[in-house]
Amino acid sequence: MNELELKYGCNPNQKPARIFMPDGSDLPVEVLNGRPGFINFLDALNSWQLVKELKEATGLPAAASFKHVSPAGAAVGKPLSETDRAMYFVDPDEELSPIASAYIRARGADRLCSYGDWAALSEECDAATARYLKAEVSDGVIAPSYSEEALEILRTKKKGGYNVVRIDPDYVPAPQEYKDVFGIRFEQGHNNFKIDEALLSNIVTQNKDLPEAAKIDMIVALITLKYTQSNSVCYVKDGQAIGVGAGQQSRIHCTRLAGSKADNWYLRQSPQVLGLPFKADIRRADRDNAIDVYISDEYDDVLRDGEWQKVFTERPAVFTAEEKKAWIATQSGVTCGSDAFFPFGDNVERARKSGVQYIAEPGGSIRDDHVIMTADRYNMVMCFTGMRLFHH
Repeated sequence: MNELELKYGCNPNQKPARIFMPDGSDLPVEVLNGRPGFINFLDALNSWQLVKELKEATGLPAAASFKHVSPAGAAVGKPLSETDRAMYFVDPDEELSPIASAYIRARGADRLCSYGDWAALSEECDAATARYLKAEVSDGVIAPSYSEEALEILRTKKKGGYNVVRIDPDYVPAPQEYKDVFGIRFEQGHNNFKIDEALLSNIVTQNKDLPEAAKIDMIVALITLKYTQSNSVCYVKDGQAIGVGAGQQSRIHCTRLAGSKADNWYLRQSPQVLGLPFKADIRRADRDNAIDVYISDEYDDVLRDGEWQKVFTERPAVFTAEEKKAWIATQSGVTCGSDAFFPFGDNVERARKSGVQYIAEPGGSIRDDHVIMTADRYNMVMCFTGMRLFHH
């Protein structure tokens, strides 16, 4: 099949809509269930490239959680800790495959933003991954293959309408790509730039101790940024994106946004949050929303009389600003990646507040010396990659 008609484009008024191969060849994707839309396929094809490249660069199964053509999270398939299982609503005794762990961690970066996501898997979708997907609010999934049991599970989701897409893992896009804007055609070469460990050799700080785990985190950050709407900054820890700041006009705003998401991810691990007395029948999405409000400055919206009774068995104590600041200060070993150079040292200052110890960015600013000096002040390790990763 070389063409697939879609219900409509980005909005209901944008018709007709379709995906097709300009050369008349068969599409490299097959819809196994549901009816994906225009934005679904934008998410699917961008997220597939991310996880495919992440698997190739690290040798580990990879997954991503996409919303509106940017990743809410991405991760490689490392085992979940007890805390991870508690945060991400996984039974302590549940057996998980590496690809299931990868997706659970990818979605766990920002569970609020991943609500209604598009999932991407570098490996075959197995039953463990399908069971987790079925329990979450998600629009669809793309993978190179599906086990029979997984496909059977997914076909029962959303009253049978869940979107399941299979992609040919050997598909290679044409070297040139095109885009029409306002009736004018743009052409550029496909971004085939390879991100791997060799990109991290130019360490510009005094501290040059870059452990293997941090190299993997840098690769996760940079490949995630390659498929994030620019400007963008990504924080990573232990092979998992924990904060993505996408589509900001100012670099420092990217760094702040990604940092605040990383802080929220870490606050979810605090005793105050893990010990929240939720009612037994509260849905996952409602728990996520309640947690997000509870750790914010608007905590009274969920703690005031008449509100806390809806989600808690008893009123939790306020998580004070001082307590939150003290907890965030215990975070360490975080990696920060940027899709373009840091123009000022203030980005490094903000990243440090979220536990960043390792930084990967292109370099090339006229103030590189000031950025390096700021990193040296905190004994950070910073690599200049020499390559910008804008994506639009």
